[in-house]
Amino acid sequence: MISRQHLNPSGLRLFFSAIFLFVLNQFSSAEEKNFFISAKDLQPHLNYLASPDRRGRDDWGKIESRDYIINHFKSIGLKPLFSDGFIQVVPEFGDASDDPRVIGQNVGAFVEGTDPTLKHEWVIVNAHYDHLGVRRGKVYPGADDNASGVAMLLEVARYFAKSPAKRSVAFVSFDLEEHLLWGSRWFLAHAPMEIDSIKFCLTADMIGRSLGGLKLPTVFVLGSERSPQVKTALADVAIPEGLEIARLGIDIVGVRSDYGPFYYRGIPFLFFSTGEHPDYHSPRDTLERLDVAKAARISTVMNRIAQDISNQPEAITWTGKPVPELKEVKSVNRLTEQLLAAEESGQLKLTDLQRFFVSQVNSKTDFILQRKRISGEERKWLVRSTKILMLSIF
Repeated sequence: MISRQHLNPSGLRLFFSAIFLFVLNQFSSAEEKNFFISAKDLQPHLNYLASPDRRGRDDWGKIESRDYIINHFKSIGLKPLFSDGFIQVVPEFGDASDDPRVIGQNVGAFVEGTDPTLKHEWVIVNAHYDHLGVRRGKVYPGADDNASGVAMLLEVARYFAKSPAKRSVAFVSFDLEEHLLWGSRWFLAHAPMEIDSIKFCLTADMIGRSLGGLKLPTVFVLGSERSPQVKTALADVAIPEGLEIARLGIDIVGVRSDYGPFYYRGIPFLFFSTGEHPDYHSPRDTLERLDVAKAARISTVMNRIAQDISNQPEAITWTGKPVPELKEVKSVNRLTEQLLAAEESGQLKLTDLQRFFVSQVNSKTDFILQRKRISGEERKWLVRSTKILMLSIF
């Protein structure tokens, strides 16, 4: 032990500075190990991508956004995913000519896996970067849709660049999601790797707001029912304080983003979204309306999931016919609780018929949860009821 009397004031300052740096480094290492992504990490990406200067990420604004993503990939040392580099050109729908008109550009990079065998398997982390541009003289910034998802993608890529996984991980920002998912559909039809080698798809689309504009801590997650390994990864992930995960089957929500083409090919996936809000596809989807802290919590969870799956030693398998689970019931039950609480606090206005329906769904899901079992017929009821909730209230 060093005696204080043997240190002069200058020496004391150096001594305590060294202790402070040691503690800080230990904290940083723990944070790194927990794959923590902060609002501060996301903010610069959001500021650029959702700026009015990007003009809704269509035409020149989309080219600038594409270049921003590529430059980020280069700056952290990722390799280009495609044979021609970081860009995969996407031709016009149905144009089979020798020189088709290019209407989009997917952007992709990758980190090669470290395991001699598993590096030939792929995890695809993705978020589309296109949006609606300028319409009738108004800019559609697309801060939530989908600058929020791209910001997640860029920061997860930074983690993998520092610490590669056993499997190879591709980071793809699709174009033309707003045009019938044409970018992701083209990608899978002309993938830079064998389709059978793609073992998992992780998609984010709109992770910075809240369903219906309500103050809900919820992120909806689809797809865990389609793979036992993915289900386990989601069940085991450490969730940051202030965030709730609501698991739903894809048959409840349907195909709403770029996970769709992967799902149709039987590739295990997870889709993260906070849901539609009143500013969806409008000029009001702006940077100042984002809940960046919430987007950071979701990005942290997605980073942890990506790390888990890409390092999973066992095979990632597909479940063709999922078994009904109580997790979905719990998600719908929690949503109806939140709706009733929002009305009571004056945050939401329900008609008598809406209130009755929400209360009925809440009561029946309560009953199923107390019984700890859901039948096939009750699962069909749950799907219908949740769809009605989404359509009639949001």
